[in-house]
Amino acid sequence: MDKEMMTRRARHAPLVLVLGVAALTLLAGCERPPVEVKQGGYRGTGMDTLINPRSDAIIAVKNEIPEALPAASPDGPLASTVYQNVQVLKDLSIGQFTRVMLAMTQWVAPKDQACNYCHGSNMASDDRYTKVVARRMLQMVRHINSDWKDHVGKTGVTCYTCHRGNAVPQYVWFESPSESKGKGLAAANADLFSPQATIGHTSLPYDPFTEYFLGNANIRVISNDALPGSDNNTIQHTEATYALMTSMSGSLGVNCTYCHNSRSFAVWDSSTPKRTTAWYGIRMVRNLNVDYLVPLTSTFPKHRLGVLGDVAKINCATCHQGVFKPLYGVSMAKDYPELQGVYLHPDATAPATDTPAAPAPTAALAPAEAGETGGRVGQH
Repeated sequence: MDKEMMTRRARHAPLVLVLGVAALTLLAGCERPPVEVKQGGYRGTGMDTLINPRSDAIIAVKNEIPEALPAASPDGPLASTVYQNVQVLKDLSIGQFTRVMLAMTQWVAPKDQACNYCHGSNMASDDRYTKVVARRMLQMVRHINSDWKDHVGKTGVTCYTCHRGNAVPQYVWFESPSESKGKGLAAANADLFSPQATIGHTSLPYDPFTEYFLGNANIRVISNDALPGSDNNTIQHTEATYALMTSMSGSLGVNCTYCHNSRSFAVWDSSTPKRTTAWYGIRMVRNLNVDYLVPLTSTFPKHRLGVLGDVAKINCATCHQGVFKPLYGVSMAKDYPELQGVYLHPDATAPATDTPAAPAPTAALAPAEAGETGGRVGQH
């Protein structure tokens, strides 16, 4: 090998190295085989779900459920007649009440604190914020199981659905500070190009939750009317909607076609029934954030709040945690009738909760929102 050839190779070595690293980086984002494909719609519609057995095995471990505690008898005196300051579980017997407390300790409280996480020496006292929050969360669980069956069905939820043994659920979100807006065309790039795991590491808006899971922004990127001026949605609406949809897809571990027909994302009658379930789920999350979590902001200490002083809020990932149904659809709620919004004790006369009035969603509402969460083209 002559000296000139060696010099040429040495000169090109850095370029080869850079190209090699770039290729490996691109391949790292690909699914290595074998990847299973499950058809969810008619042939030719592209409604397939990709399944990675390796990642699914990891997720399965995270979705194992603890063994249910032995059932307690509804007989005996009400817990509220024996214990002081029982405000939510007034309809439970002492045995049922104790069972719920033990289960909550297992599901939520740090192991080194147990009952002390919420209670001090005076069990009736509300001097610990964790007890005040836990009480409201009990109301929220009963509210979900009673009033949001259009989303949770007969499966229901328990504290474990979100907490999974953690004092704070692993998947919560806080409002994000907006990037400083530039001028002219640069102004449209605010809140972009900050890839986050919640939006699939894309360059879409990194906080779609404030607008859609706290506010009631319309989730639509395509107009129902072709006439100019009939639609006020912009490309920014499109970007925010896709950010939300990307987040939901990752939260459930599914493709877009789990809910939508890729022929026309906007059309309801060619979508799967799961899209209607998701429609109610979005509204349930809004309801819980606005009526249950945000009002607790002043209850939490400063170190439990976000950088903007807001309380932790929920999104789809809070419950689903990577699977299409939380805990793969296994119902823990059926083993804990104490967490249902019904009276379990014959002597119970006081309301079990003081939850806000729930909306009365009906299946007929979904088609009225035709085009919502749909569309391939953003309207300028």
